[in-house]
Amino acid sequence: MAAQNSAGIQTLLDAEREAQKIVQKDRTKRVKDARSEAQKEIEEYRQKKDEEFKEYEKKQSSGNKEAEEQADKDTEEKLKEIKEIGKKTGPKVVDDLVRACIEVKPVVPDRVEQPKA
Repeated sequence: MAAQNSAGIQTLLDAEREAQKIVQKDRTKRVKDARSEAQKEIEEYRQKKDEEFKEYEKKQSSGNKEAEEQADKDTEEKLKEIKEIGKKTGPKVVDDLVRACIEVKPVVPDRVEQPKA
């Protein structure tokens, strides 16, 4: 009877070991599946955020382009204005400068101090 009990216990132990192996294989498979699923979700999330960032960047850069275009337009207007003023007053300024260089009129100062020795 003891031999039967011992054989029964041994059979139960063998069955338990076999069940642990099956559970371990199933657990390992589930962990691998969970990792691959998590990696897939991470990749999808990364792609979504990359798209959102590109859209945000596009909106921000378009604002900069508009500002650049406006600045270019303002600069062109100012350059035209400066050129027009130069065309109107340029010859007079040149004549005044030439006259000042050619027609020298030395003026004696009212009070001349004696150099100190």
